[in-house]
Amino acid sequence: MTGAAPASQFQPRIFSGIQPSGGLTLGNYLGALKRFVEKQDEGVETIYCLVDMHAITVWQDPAKLRHATREMAAGFIAAGINPERSILFNQSQVSAHAELAWIFNCVARMGWMNRMTQFKDKAGKDKEAASLGLYAYPALMAADILVYHATHVPVGEDQRQHLELTRDIATKFNHDYGTDFFPITEPVIEGAAARVMSLRDGTKKMSKSDPSDQSRINLTDDTDTIAQKIRKAKTDAEPLPELLEGLDARPEARNLVNIYAALDNRSPQEVLSEFAGQGFGAFKPKLADLAVASLSPISTRMQELMQDVSEIDRILGAGAERAEAIATPILDRCFEIVGMVRARR
Repeated sequence: MTGAAPASQFQPRIFSGIQPSGGLTLGNYLGALKRFVEKQDEGVETIYCLVDMHAITVWQDPAKLRHATREMAAGFIAAGINPERSILFNQSQVSAHAELAWIFNCVARMGWMNRMTQFKDKAGKDKEAASLGLYAYPALMAADILVYHATHVPVGEDQRQHLELTRDIATKFNHDYGTDFFPITEPVIEGAAARVMSLRDGTKKMSKSDPSDQSRINLTDDTDTIAQKIRKAKTDAEPLPELLEGLDARPEARNLVNIYAALDNRSPQEVLSEFAGQGFGAFKPKLADLAVASLSPISTRMQELMQDVSEIDRILGAGAERAEAIATPILDRCFEIVGMVRARR
């Protein structure tokens, strides 16, 4: 039966992308970069993409976008991504993403797009003023993944719906053309802090767009700033409980415990077993020390890398060549399946 092509039928390959639309935060590190490095060490081909084409679905200052793209590349490398072992590049250097996105625009249904909650959140009340790119970009996200026949995508909870759309597009393409060409990509959602929350409001995701810099830890923050933000993070007056259930109605406490667990490669329950009964006056200094030890080397390395942007550009260009070598034959075959005449390059 055509339509569903299990990921297990394809060569294992991990793909993930992050928008270079602002600075990297602790949330990006724990929710993405840290696990990207771990996946790199598992022996599976890993492709990491700075999705600058997604970034321009809302207006970006061109100079700031170029800087953010390079800074994010520096962040990936500083966090442990090895450009010799993983493919690291920016999306706009590989035209196959945009070409496959058009095909997927013709496969995806309007009803599917209308259900995408992230468009509703980002467009707000004046949806008529939003760009067509913002509306259609889940099809480009599907192309980002499927142009490499990626079998697995490390993804945050907020992107799970878009990955489901990717699976729907792959299934419909395969069904419509009587083929098992595209894999049904599997999500990889794991870890204690896959969703890191604001240091000022434990019910909101840590975000680089939050107007308060105190709400987040930036990977460019220095040692003193990291420690100060942890010390000032919002908490409550109760001591830490013995069991996870005791954090159910305490979002700020849960967030800090999750951050500690993720930085220390432990479970939240293990952290509670150590600190049960203690207040935040004892817990926060330990968390601050751990955060500084984990993040300050990344910040220092990023600053070093940003002193030579030509080397960052060279790394991204080399990664784009490797990515294109994978994407081009897949795109050529896709065009052939659809019935379009495509000159071999």
